[in-house]
Amino acid sequence: MLRATPLLLTSKCHPIISLYPTTISRNTIKNPFSISISRSLPNNNFKITCTKPEQPPDLDPHANKTPDDEKGGKEVDFGWLPAFPHVLTASMSNFLFGYHIGVMNGPIVSIAKELGFEGNSFLEGLVVSIFIGGAFIGSISCGYLLDKLGCRRTFQLVTIPLVLGAIVSAQAHSLDEILFGRFLVGLGIGVNTVLVPIYISEVAPTNFRGFLGTFSQIGTCLGIIVSLFLAIPSESDPHWWRTILYMASAPGIALALGMQFAVDSPRWLWKAGRVDDARGVIRNLWGPSKVDQAIEEIQSVIRNDGADLDSSWLDLFEEPHFRVASIGGALFILQQLAGINGVLYFSSLTFQDVGITSSALASLFIGLTNFAGALCALSLMDKQGRQVLLIGSYLGMAMSMFVTVGAISFPVDSEISSNLSILGTIMYIFSFAVGAGPVTGLIIPELSSSRTRGKIMGFSFSVHWVFNFLVGLFFLELVEKFGLGPVYAGFGGVSLVAAAFAYYFTVETKGRSLEEIEMSLRNK
Repeated sequence: MLRATPLLLTSKCHPIISLYPTTISRNTIKNPFSISISRSLPNNNFKITCTKPEQPPDLDPHANKTPDDEKGGKEVDFGWLPAFPHVLTASMSNFLFGYHIGVMNGPIVSIAKELGFEGNSFLEGLVVSIFIGGAFIGSISCGYLLDKLGCRRTFQLVTIPLVLGAIVSAQAHSLDEILFGRFLVGLGIGVNTVLVPIYISEVAPTNFRGFLGTFSQIGTCLGIIVSLFLAIPSESDPHWWRTILYMASAPGIALALGMQFAVDSPRWLWKAGRVDDARGVIRNLWGPSKVDQAIEEIQSVIRNDGADLDSSWLDLFEEPHFRVASIGGALFILQQLAGINGVLYFSSLTFQDVGITSSALASLFIGLTNFAGALCALSLMDKQGRQVLLIGSYLGMAMSMFVTVGAISFPVDSEISSNLSILGTIMYIFSFAVGAGPVTGLIIPELSSSRTRGKIMGFSFSVHWVFNFLVGLFFLELVEKFGLGPVYAGFGGVSLVAAAFAYYFTVETKGRSLEEIEMSLRNK
């Protein structure tokens, strides 16, 4: 007698029917349940079972999960968490960068008065910007240091000029002393601006590289905000500038200590022959399941690119390194010619038109806008992708400039024009912080090869510092000759060119390992 248990078949339950010894099978892989009906010939018993077959690995819904792949907000992937402390420690370098950008804005008048060059606009500008010269040298030298020492030891080494420069500046009693201190700070800043994006791109898991890479921009924003906030008492205390320069040494010391507990790049470790250390870093930061695949990709790149740690500047004249270096230099040229420093310079004057007379308070408001944009970039980088953010950012900057130009050139009402100028300025800075700021520094190391990454980044940032200096040098002269409206219109035009350049010459790197990107560029 045959006996069978009643079964409820739904649209998600599709049977696999088997009759032994003769077998007829029907299988649909989409359905998670399968039913087996078998007949055993010796005892004439039938058995009916319902089982859930193992899902093939390639259909695993959690494979290659990104922050964008959460189910209804119920599942959150914390795959970025193991790398986060190391990224946070490295981002302290950008905090120092932002701090030294903003620390001179308010106190420069007090410094000039105390050190005897008050009223000399050239010397005041030299004190503020001399760190650009040091940063240029630091950027050029970073590639060599990185090849020889790795990221961790390079971070620790460059804290020496950062800490000494802050202390020398704080104790300065002459123009020469404060110039020397600022130059030392620039030297360390130049190395770190190259080093931080490289380090983060090499230790971050592939699916969270954009998310974690944005913390460098956030560090810069926080440094600017903190320095501007601390500089407010300098308006009433003429000696306060020494205190805030002394404070700049503390993050440098914390960075050196923190890097003692941070990991080094697994790519550098492998090329240095420290294979077990490289495997350990990948296992701890990316997960045990990623070790074999990551090592295989690193080995495939080394087979094509060489395993030695030394690279030459002449390598940049070979393809695809030349193409990537050209893209990196062009992106930074366009970033600077789009006018971010000029807009920041005139932002305090724009805010004065609506009654915010304190330059420190106006700069603080701008810093908060910059920070808000960086937070948006944090959530969008791995969802929308680098290229989309870069194009959208420059289009937003162009539109913002044209709004401001309209308010300046065609004033209908003074109050409306002032409000439009404020709106255009805020939109511009927010747009910059969402894309043009963080993406430029992130996408260049992603496109660079493992062998020449330090050199390409050093070249790109040296170009950045040169054009940063040139824009600062000629901006006021251009405004005096042509007026603010035409200059801002020029910034808007350059932003449109930058958007077109990003569309035609950059490639999307979201969700792709550094080795995968390198091999794809090599095959073009």
